[in-house]
Amino acid sequence: MSTIKYPLATEKGIRAVESENTIAFVVEKTATKSDIKAAIEKLLGAKVVSVNTHNGPDGEKRAYVRFSNATPAIDIATKLGMM
Repeated sequence: MSTIKYPLATEKGIRAVESENTIAFVVEKTATKSDIKAAIEKLLGAKVVSVNTHNGPDGEKRAYVRFSNATPAIDIATKLGMM
């Protein structure tokens, strides 16, 4: 079972990539913040500064992952095919 399901590419999410160095991901409901951080760092090889989670009304759990300034989120988003 994978912790990270897929990146969330919404208009608000793309603005967050550019302004806050943050990418939103849909994750497993049982995933903890430390699980998400470890999975992102292993999967993308990028340094994660913080993880915020949100359980949406649609039943999906979203993780907002902020990356360090050394690894721009826009480069990661391009690699993931979001941009």
